[in-house]
Amino acid sequence: MLLEKTTRMNFLFDFYQALLTDKQRSYMELYYLDDHSLGEIAESYNISRQAVYDNIRRTEAMLEEYEEKLNLFEKFQQRQIVLKQLTNAFMDEASTTEAKLALVEQLKESD
Repeated sequence: MLLEKTTRMNFLFDFYQALLTDKQRSYMELYYLDDHSLGEIAESYNISRQAVYDNIRRTEAMLEEYEEKLNLFEKFQQRQIVLKQLTNAFMDEASTTEAKLALVEQLKESD
């Protein structure tokens, strides 16, 4: 569960980091990408561990709100599924041209 949350936050951060403040971006990078502890981040910024924790939780909530409204991560995941299906269709000699074209249309619609 923790790994799933970390992976999700990393993806959401990739998609929406431009919408965050410098401080939010920095805390999230240190915590999720560089695997720093709350204490290490707090020490670096000379603030309390609780302040770092609160900032990260608020930023996580903001990222989830952005995803709820914009769905960039969900669309990315859907495209990845269709791309895998399309790759498999090209590897499968029994796959028809119509089936491949239908998958291409699904990709177009996901944008």
